[in-house]
Amino acid sequence: MKRHTFFGLLGIMLSVTFPASPQGKPAETIRLVYLGGQSNMDGYGYIRDLPDSLNRVFENCWIFHGNPTPDGVPGGGAGIWAPLQPGHGAGFVSDGEVNRYSDRFGVELSLAARLQELYPGEKIALVKYSRGGTSIDSSGAAGYGCWEPDFGGAEGINQYDHFLATVRNALAKDDIDGNGVKDKLVPCGILWMQGESDAAFTEEIASRYHAHLTRLMDLIRAAFLTDDLPVVVGKISDSGLVPGGKVWRHGELVQYAEEKYVLTDARAAIVRETKNYGYSDPYHYNSEGYIDLGRRFAEALVKLENVK
Repeated sequence: MKRHTFFGLLGIMLSVTFPASPQGKPAETIRLVYLGGQSNMDGYGYIRDLPDSLNRVFENCWIFHGNPTPDGVPGGGAGIWAPLQPGHGAGFVSDGEVNRYSDRFGVELSLAARLQELYPGEKIALVKYSRGGTSIDSSGAAGYGCWEPDFGGAEGINQYDHFLATVRNALAKDDIDGNGVKDKLVPCGILWMQGESDAAFTEEIASRYHAHLTRLMDLIRAAFLTDDLPVVVGKISDSGLVPGGKVWRHGELVQYAEEKYVLTDARAAIVRETKNYGYSDPYHYNSEGYIDLGRRFAEALVKLENVK
């Protein structure tokens, strides 16, 4: 089966210890964080709203942003390692050779800034693959895409396949900062902002979210060969900016599932401050929300790393 074969390859790539560089220097250790989900992980903040402290090219932080791609379309997850800068929000694309930045940003900027404060002097690597509108449940895909690993059958291509391709492409390069020294990327966390689409349709779909989230996070952990890899979930919220005042028909069921997940997994945490965020439209947080969410993700992740 294609996924079993891929996991074998991925395991080899993740477990290898790179030899010393030609200069005799040992491999550099770089912390690796994965960012996944749907549109509020894509990011709809406007670069024009960024403070100067975030509107810059970051030193000692690199990002591999896999090209967001629909289900059934090959080539998803293409990207390149590049210094983190604004433009990795909605509308970002990459062909695997050149990044085309958008006028938007997500959590990655404030996340990196806060991680660098909490881990002074350390290098940070971010791997991002998310796609707006996507669900975990195949019944909620609605043309945007599905994270269910078996969706589409053995030869089908779904969002989970694009995630795997993103990780494979990211790990194929052993010197992400281009300084001539081999890098050892050490996975230290998963950040997940998704669930709105699973809350939008039927009670049955929303009621399955806990089981689906648990399975998917376990599979993402397995892809990084770390069973207890910390997971931080951003709790979905509702803007109320539609007729009738409720955007996500069964949002409470997905919120309950997210809370249940972090209660039953000692290596998981949740960011609840999303309930206080403003919105730029009925579905997406405003710029200030994404800045706060990135900081909250970083703080929750570091706290989880200290949980034994």
